Amino acid sequence: MRESHRLRLLEIDSGINLLLGIVLVGMPDATIAFLGLPATEEVFYVSILGAVLIGIGIALWVERTNDEQWRGLGLFGAVVINLVAGGVLCVWLVIDPFSIPARGYVVLWTVAIIVVATGAAELAALMRRQPG
Repeated sequence: MRESHRLRLLEIDSGINLLLGIVLVGMPDATIAFLGLPATEEVFYVSILGAVLIGIGIALWVERTNDEQWRGLGLFGAVVINLVAGGVLCVWLVIDPFSIPARGYVVLWTVAIIVVATGAAELAALMRRQPG
C-alpha cells in the first residue's frame, strides 16, 4: 500500500470520527430529537459516545502525522472500530427496536454505510500491503 493512500485513509477516518463526535457532544439533545430516538432525561451516553469518537478521531490524526515520537491509532485499529461499530448500527437498524422517523433512518443508514465503507477500504488497503 502506498504511504500516501494510508495517510489519506487516516485523514478521512479521523474527520468522520471528529465530526460525528463533535455533533454528539455539542448537541446531544438536538441529535436525539432530529433522529427521532426515544427522549431521555439523560444525555450522558450520547455525550460519552461523542467523546469516544473525538478521541478516536484525534488518535487517527496523530497516527497520520507519522511522527515516531507520537503514535496514535493505527489503520488496523480503525478497521476493527469501523466494521464493528458500523455492523452493530446496521443490525440495530434492521431489528428496529424503536420507531424512528424516516429522516432518522436516512441519517443513521448513511452513517452506517460511510463507517462500514471506510473500514472496508482500510481493510482492503491493509490486505494489499506488501511485506517489508
